[in-house]
Amino acid sequence: MIHIRELQLCVRNGLDYIRKQKDVIDAEVFASWNENITVRLNYTSDIPCNGVHEPKSAQVCGIGVLVVFKCGKEIKTGYGSSSNSITHRGVREAFQKAKRNKISDPDFKSLPIPAGKPVLENYHDPDVMDISDETIVDLGWRGLKGAIMEYNQKQFNRSLIIGGDISIVKERMAIANTKGIDEFDESTILTASITSMIEKEGVKGTGWTSGTHLWSFNPEEAGRASAESAIKTTGGERIPSGIYNVILGRQPVADLFANIVIPALNLSSLNTSDTPFLGKLGQKVASSLLNIYDDGTIKGAIGSRKISCEGIPSGRTDLIYQGLLVGFLANNYLSKKLENLFTAFIPRNGFRYYNSSRHHMVQPKICPTNIVIEGKEEMPGHDLLSKINNGIYIGRIWYTYPINGLAAGDFTSTIIADSYLVKGGKIVSPLKPNTVRINNNIMEILNNIIAISREKKQTFMWGGDEVVLAPEIAVQGVKLDNISRFIG
Repeated sequence: MIHIRELQLCVRNGLDYIRKQKDVIDAEVFASWNENITVRLNYTSDIPCNGVHEPKSAQVCGIGVLVVFKCGKEIKTGYGSSSNSITHRGVREAFQKAKRNKISDPDFKSLPIPAGKPVLENYHDPDVMDISDETIVDLGWRGLKGAIMEYNQKQFNRSLIIGGDISIVKERMAIANTKGIDEFDESTILTASITSMIEKEGVKGTGWTSGTHLWSFNPEEAGRASAESAIKTTGGERIPSGIYNVILGRQPVADLFANIVIPALNLSSLNTSDTPFLGKLGQKVASSLLNIYDDGTIKGAIGSRKISCEGIPSGRTDLIYQGLLVGFLANNYLSKKLENLFTAFIPRNGFRYYNSSRHHMVQPKICPTNIVIEGKEEMPGHDLLSKINNGIYIGRIWYTYPINGLAAGDFTSTIIADSYLVKGGKIVSPLKPNTVRINNNIMEILNNIIAISREKKQTFMWGGDEVVLAPEIAVQGVKLDNISRFIG
């Protein structure tokens, strides 16, 4: 393990070395250490199994440098990195790569400049940083126990499959540049994502939980929820293709926003004209009930960070307010390129995520932190059923992706679990998994929102960089297509 003080010395000493080199105008040095630990669950009731596999761990550390060079009358920038080293030798290696890689970039304006004091301090958990192998394995058994106990209490003992994982991410990083930034950050993340199946019934359920501190992390909750959901969806019915009023549960809300909405509310998409929100800043783009913002300072949320990977303090960026488009997520490079006399974008979202952690080998891209979805008016979740009266409660979707490019707004997704038929404002029966696909346009979904629940839950996507504080959302007029019977 590399401690934060070592990373700070690395970037400060590295910056002193680089700024003395010939033709260097400005420079930025980033150093990071990360560890990812995964415990896999693989339980089968009818076949001998281990239940919980041994933890897998991967550590990575290194240095990344961005250098601005004077090359005659031109200004050129170069990026280089060095892995598995935070020594002076690593700095020299990264600098030489940056020098060889330098190019002319007329869109580059400046390195990041200091932008206020961070809100979060000491928000990570030292107990997670020093977690023992025994505690890691115990978290896996606790998640599995939650599912098995729920099944046993409901008299289900055979034809069970329980899978998923417990993940632990530890991050440390430091950054310094010639514009005056000298910052560091430490974060800890724990997640549990568990899927339970009753094989003979052809159903499955899901459960998840997350946290930043070991004392409050409860993997049993994810296991129990997955089993409970699978049991509730036995004996599911098929439905014909048609237009339905629906309630999107928290996982579908997070999935749609993470894969379709938030990528479109990003200056990278605006820069390439690949967004349905192009030219609509200040205009109505959604139901007046809808508010969306990104906030990296929410205490206890796993997307929160003290600073970005550019050294800018995290904060709140409003994206949609009462249906009006009011902002985009930004990093330093694109915020400076796209700012004008009328509009400026605060670069709070420049992160170097790679394989779910901050990585020295990549330059900052635009990534969300905690996406918060809320309503101008909100109601208890159970009251959403009366809002749609007759329709479908959609609890889990999969394979969500845009069709015809992000700008078109068209998307498709398959309903795979945790879903029900609603009649007369009440849940009457489960929907058969993998028999219905959503084919719609995201702008229609956003404009047809009729109610948003008050209760929210941290919801994360596999391989995603952000967490969505997701409510349940009622939407009218959603196109659902029946999938051929051989799939169901």
